[in-house]
Amino acid sequence: MRRRMSLGFVLLLAALVAGCSSSSDNDSSGDSAPQSVSGADSKAAEASRATAPLSSAPNDMFFQDYGTNPYVSTADDRLSTFAMDVDTGSYTLARSYIEDGNVPPQEAIRLEEFINYFDLNDAPPKDDTFAIHVDAGPSPFGEAGTQLVRIGIKGKEIESEERKRANLTFVIDVSGSMDQDNRIGLVKRSLALLVNQLKPNDKIGIVVYGSTARTVLEPTSVEEEDTILSAIDNLQIEGSTNAEAGLLLGYKMASKLNDDEAAINRVILCSDGVANIGETGPDGILRTIEDYAGRNLYLSTFGFGMDNYNDVLMEQLADKGNGAYAYIGDIDEAKKVFQEQLTGTLQTIAKDAKIQVDFDPAQVKGYRLLGYENRAVADEDFRNNKVDGGEIGAGHSVTALYELQLKDDASKSWGKVTIRYKDVDNNNRSRESNASIGPSGELSDATLFIAAVAEFAKIMKDSEGVGESRLQNVLAMAEKHAASERQEEFGDLVKAFMELR
Repeated sequence: MRRRMSLGFVLLLAALVAGCSSSSDNDSSGDSAPQSVSGADSKAAEASRATAPLSSAPNDMFFQDYGTNPYVSTADDRLSTFAMDVDTGSYTLARSYIEDGNVPPQEAIRLEEFINYFDLNDAPPKDDTFAIHVDAGPSPFGEAGTQLVRIGIKGKEIESEERKRANLTFVIDVSGSMDQDNRIGLVKRSLALLVNQLKPNDKIGIVVYGSTARTVLEPTSVEEEDTILSAIDNLQIEGSTNAEAGLLLGYKMASKLNDDEAAINRVILCSDGVANIGETGPDGILRTIEDYAGRNLYLSTFGFGMDNYNDVLMEQLADKGNGAYAYIGDIDEAKKVFQEQLTGTLQTIAKDAKIQVDFDPAQVKGYRLLGYENRAVADEDFRNNKVDGGEIGAGHSVTALYELQLKDDASKSWGKVTIRYKDVDNNNRSRESNASIGPSGELSDATLFIAAVAEFAKIMKDSEGVGESRLQNVLAMAEKHAASERQEEFGDLVKAFMELR
């Protein structure tokens, strides 16, 4: 499987010339839609709008369909290779669609971001960077004879008092399109939650961008919490959208602190992902992001708002910036991300992390990886340190699901999974860990629950002709095996989707 490296360049070109629909951002009439220089991207955007069933569905939402992984014969290719990914934006965006009474566009569904949204409570490693958990057995949803394999990778956890101090640079979109409570208002509340979770010796700097970019707050110790919170609270809407200028100024601010090797250095972008002035060609921005990322500056992107939202840009920026992408639809999600999770995962424990699964052709006829279509890596590049992988923070979990068809006389050894990464605690030395794949007996509750989540994503990805009974099976499986309040809420989401249909 080969990673489509060139795709990001085309998509970002479309993203950066997309116009904001807010009247504050346009000199022309308020109903003008963002324009794309890519015909393929324009068709994708039109498809996004065409699939929405209700007149109240969000307009000008930009997604990219990366397709669906096919079944692969082990006789043709026994290796499956992809970069680790901890993004979750696709799940929360789809949830916002459903909660607002709309069916999400099919191209908005990235299955791996659905299954990685949920914490399955895999045990962390005792004395290593990662622990690998494998659970395998008959698939509850596949055709007869199909086996389901869950690979769960859990990063080591770092207690708050042991975490390195953090230098965080907030890059905040204050253009006209952000002038809504669920955009700039929610950004302010979200960042206030984060500040309250930080340690006194952490530092925060703030850059904003509208038509131009400017510094609102030079890096300031969290000991001066009132100064930081006041700067956040006083953010004002201004002008058009120069995302390029905002990111460049943010990276420049962060780079001044990069000599502090004892600290985490991260840029945090909060935006709706659209831009209409500044650099329109993506090459320069991508090179800049990749150059800075190579200096241990990590970019996390957080999306806000419905209508005139560019999922493509936010997801691709996080990918190129060696960070993670999440979508913040409401204050509850803001609490989950900024209050409960982010500070614990700020410290990067592994860079360029990749997964390779080797299926034994004598045991396995064929396999299919569920999701990770835009994270594919060429098999021969698994051990190529020049090929980008994923960056993983402390305590992060990564889940991958495979569907298998076994040979009639298959034994109990189906193959093995190997993870390769650069250990940041060991001078970025490359390390590998592996585990065997074989039947576990009965699948665990965690695996059966996440199988229901994956099946739900597959239904939304290709819902044409899907009967009610298939959704009922998903709901029954999710409700039976849910192990937390957040997992129980997933059952409510399935019910809401069934009512829409």
